[in-house]
Amino acid sequence: MAPVVTAAPEEVGLSADGLAKVDAAVQAQIDAGTIAGAVTLVARHGRVCHVHAMGLQNIEAGQASRIDGLYRIFSMTKPVTAVAMMILWDEGLWRPEDPIDKHLPEFAGARVLAGLEADGSTRLEPAAHPPTLLKLLTHTAGLSYGTALSDPNDPIDKAYRAAQVWQAGDLAQMMARLGPLPLAYQPGTSWRYSIGMDVQGALIERLTGQSLPQFMQDRIFAPLGMTDTAFHTPPEKADRLAALYLKAGDAPLTAIANPLRPDCDAPPRLAMGGGGLVSTIGDYARFAQMLLGKGELDGRRIISPQAATLMMSNHLPDALMEKGFVAGHQRIRPGFGFGFNGVVFTDPQAAGVPVGQGTYQWDGAAGTFFWVDPANDLLLVTMTQHLSYAAPPLQAQTQVLMAEAIMS
Repeated sequence: MAPVVTAAPEEVGLSADGLAKVDAAVQAQIDAGTIAGAVTLVARHGRVCHVHAMGLQNIEAGQASRIDGLYRIFSMTKPVTAVAMMILWDEGLWRPEDPIDKHLPEFAGARVLAGLEADGSTRLEPAAHPPTLLKLLTHTAGLSYGTALSDPNDPIDKAYRAAQVWQAGDLAQMMARLGPLPLAYQPGTSWRYSIGMDVQGALIERLTGQSLPQFMQDRIFAPLGMTDTAFHTPPEKADRLAALYLKAGDAPLTAIANPLRPDCDAPPRLAMGGGGLVSTIGDYARFAQMLLGKGELDGRRIISPQAATLMMSNHLPDALMEKGFVAGHQRIRPGFGFGFNGVVFTDPQAAGVPVGQGTYQWDGAAGTFFWVDPANDLLLVTMTQHLSYAAPPLQAQTQVLMAEAIMS
């Protein structure tokens, strides 16, 4: 759904000049050749007050960025999967303390990497306790990612690749390959960015008997009016799909095929709850506004207020945050917490980020990002399409500028 501006910035207590500075920070990256183009959207008090498209969504075709452009949102799929899980929590189908193997028996008898033998083989020990769904939702279950982009020397990631976890034909087959593999650490003792949200996708399919794409369409996208969000791009919308670019060092932007999952023109058999969706800025803003509305948008309730609160509350102990963990631009440290499938700011001052307490956020591999700030009743979504090992930290930069834009 294309977003419609319904308020001037000053009507919702924001400075138009301040919002212009947000766009200027993004435009500076376009001018520097770091990204090809982008779209930004800001809403406050439930009203969209700013939408702006900049640069190009396809350099080769000379196609300008468009507000209704389609973007691969990669890991911004994860909060959507969290909402799908909370729908089922509201229905009483799972509890955070449930062992994963209660619903996915493939994970029974969990073993943990205890070290390496002299010959390089792994030494395993039993899990002190089975990993739970709470740990699955917070990246503390002991899982890893094991993709082609993961550390080639990490023994757990090597085990994932040897088992061809990512070559599975569907989520059921993926779980059959993943479940018997060792955990990277004892559940709850560390934090590691992982395949856990894809396991959630398999759980959703197991609990509902529906495919993940169909469940999300029926229970999230259709009720919210997210008409352009799916795990595929139909042929009639292909001209709206932004090109994906790689930025390597000082080399110019290079158009590439999706290296993580092939782009699809029909619903895929293997739909990834951790990173498969394509969306527009207007659609994702409606999803974000639903989170700000504690599960409700335009009179349609998706999850209960209790479920929204549980999802966007911290579930990790301070001692774990003190160790510090990195996932892309998300540098989890004191002041940060982790809710379900996303960061939660427990102490913004300690974190050094000028957002309201309780702000929930995440981002995507191609530079997309969003946050919802309940304390300031504010949301921001940005869409772009570039993969880079040295991408600019635009989310952090724009959070500083947004804080300066708040007048009241």
